[in-house]
Amino acid sequence: MKTAEPTNADTASYPLTARNRVKRRHDRGFYDHETVHKILDASMMCHVSYVIDGQPYCTPTFFWREGTKLYWHGSSASRMLKNQTAQQRVCLTVAFLDSLVLARCGFNHSADYRAVMAFGNAYLVTDPEEKERAGIAMVDRFFPDRTASLRETTAQEMKATSFIAMEIEEASAKIRAKGVADDDEDYELPIYAERIPVKTVIGAPEPCPRLLPGVERPASLQAYSEGRLLEDALTDAYFLQYPAS
Repeated sequence: MKTAEPTNADTASYPLTARNRVKRRHDRGFYDHETVHKILDASMMCHVSYVIDGQPYCTPTFFWREGTKLYWHGSSASRMLKNQTAQQRVCLTVAFLDSLVLARCGFNHSADYRAVMAFGNAYLVTDPEEKERAGIAMVDRFFPDRTASLRETTAQEMKATSFIAMEIEEASAKIRAKGVADDDEDYELPIYAERIPVKTVIGAPEPCPRLLPGVERPASLQAYSEGRLLEDALTDAYFLQYPAS
């Protein structure tokens, strides 16, 4: 089990710069490690934005956090990974849609959400020990200690996989959690308004039909039980894998 880099979540914040400052609705912007990391750790998929020869790209991929460093992986033949090998500037984003908001006028229709933008220089992980740790973390971060029970990764499989890391230089979270927010005079109008919650809920597990007789679902997957919120399961898994974070 790997221990993440220690952070003082009560006081540590990412620097406020022209790049990460929330320019509209400053009250929704957060820069402290605790808020930013909480949103990152509740997610499994991010979008990584970068530029190749003047052309912008945005690639969805799985990622994880270790302290103030982010990792993601992909095929060694990936265009994204090939172009993030020399300290390329990237922006990694994560977003949750928490509700749909129907107001009494079109202008006030909105959504409740949580989002993070993180900026830094991406680099290809070439150190053998760091790459080996990343190969384990890409499984165990989401399913703690699962790697130990798996068939060992072959040299060819590891060769076909690349890992990118990025120290978070700047980051910001933006959160709206207010539901319906109409103009005061509009509350007197006979118009229906509501907040529609949106949640990603885990469904019933579907065991592989080719499981050998007697192979049961391990207790370590209990967090991924039917009816649980996915973000809760991912957060629990993170703190099992990185208890000192």
